[in-house]
Amino acid sequence: MTPEIAETTALNVLGWLVTNDELLPVFMGATGIDQEALRQQAGAPDFMGSVLDFVLMDDAWVIQACDALKLPYETLGRARQLLPGGAQVHWT
Repeated sequence: MTPEIAETTALNVLGWLVTNDELLPVFMGATGIDQEALRQQAGAPDFMGSVLDFVLMDDAWVIQACDALKLPYETLGRARQLLPGGAQVHWT
């Protein structure tokens, strides 16, 4: 995986997230982002990292996203490592 592939993967996950009527409001509530800011931030590497951080919080979300995007389950974690802040592992 390259940083470019990681960014593309994160953009695809964001595309999946915005079409998920149940999970998008959870994401927006957890991050405090509104629809306009979501549009403005889409593609920004820091924001893309936060999208992956959010989805990676729940194995069920990872499975849903990866199944929908036809990706191996470990892809999101690998992509996250290559985006800003991804090298820092938080064990909380």
